[in-house]
Amino acid sequence: MCPHQPPCPSHDAPDRDAARTLAAHPEQGWSLLCNGVVLFEDTGELLPDGEVIAPHRPTDLQAPSAA
Repeated sequence: MCPHQPPCPSHDAPDRDAARTLAAHPEQGWSLLCNGVVLFEDTGELLPDGEVIAPHRPTDLQAPSAA
């Protein structure tokens, strides 16, 4: 499916966000990647099989509490 060399990561690979952008619509907040993933500006994703990946910004991690 992917014409690039080396091929883009598949939609179920951990590095799926590294696929090349086919269509970018920043004014609408989304991009379509070569592997069929729709990537949203809030880091959420819609996979080609319909699975939804919730936003996963690094800033959403819990900070360790000071003791």
